[in-house]
Amino acid sequence: MRFRLGTTSYIYPADFLLNVQRLAGLVEDMELVLFEVEGASNLPDQQTVAGLREAARCYGISYTVHLPTDLRLGAEGEIWAFSVEKARRFIQTTRPLNPWAYIVHLNPDGAGTLARWQERCLEALMTLAREVGEPDRLAVENLENCPLERLIPLLAQMPISLCMDVGHLWLAGADPLPALEAHLGQTRAVHLHGVNRWDHESLLWVPVDALRAVLKALTCQGYEGVVTLEVFSAEDFFSSRERVFSLLEELERWEPN
Repeated sequence: MRFRLGTTSYIYPADFLLNVQRLAGLVEDMELVLFEVEGASNLPDQQTVAGLREAARCYGISYTVHLPTDLRLGAEGEIWAFSVEKARRFIQTTRPLNPWAYIVHLNPDGAGTLARWQERCLEALMTLAREVGEPDRLAVENLENCPLERLIPLLAQMPISLCMDVGHLWLAGADPLPALEAHLGQTRAVHLHGVNRWDHESLLWVPVDALRAVLKALTCQGYEGVVTLEVFSAEDFFSSRERVFSLLEELERWEPN
C-alpha cells in the first residue's frame, strides 16, 4: 500500500490531541475538520497547534486541514471578501503543522453564470494559494452540488490539486473509476465513506465490488497521497478500516508473481 490511510479528527468525542493519541499507529494522517459559526469555533489556539506538531513528530503522522465548509468563494462583494479572509485565518493558524493538504469546498452560489462563479473562485484560490506556500497543497473537493466538471477547468488554470471525494460520487450515482483514471495524477487526497441513512457512514454500506474496484485503481496507479476514511465515529472507523485492509490483502493475493 503506497497511499497513507487517514481518518477525521472526530472519531472519538474528544479534542484533536486525544483523537491523535488514541488513533496513533492506526492511521498515518488525520483530517482536522475545522469550523467557525456564530458563537462557536474549533480553530486551534497556539498551544494546541504546538501539541499537534509534537504529536505528529512522535507518532509519524501528517495532517490534512479541512477548511470550514460554509465558505462562499464563488460569491460577490462582502460575502466573497469575508469568506476569503476567514479561509486565510484558518490557513495561517495551521501552517505550522505543515499540512499535507488544505481541503476547500467551492459551494455553488445562486446568482450569476457558471463562468462568473468560476472566475470568482479562481480569484479566491489564487489568494489562498499564496497563503499555503505551495499551491498544490490547496485541494478543491467535489460535492454533490459541485461536481468534478465544475472544478477541472480551475485546475487547468493554476497548479492546485483535487480532493476526490469518492463517497460523493457514489452518492450521486456516478462510477468513480473514470474520474480516478483521468484525474488521480492531480489528486492530493481521496475521501472514502459509505451512505446508508446518512452520508459519511461505514464502508460496510458500500457494495464490496465497488470498493474493491476503487482500491484496485488506487494501487494499480501507484497513488501515494492520502486516503481518508471520512467517518465520524469509532464504530464506523474501525469497520471501514477493517474492510479496506481485508480488500487490500485480497488484491495482493491476486497479483501475479
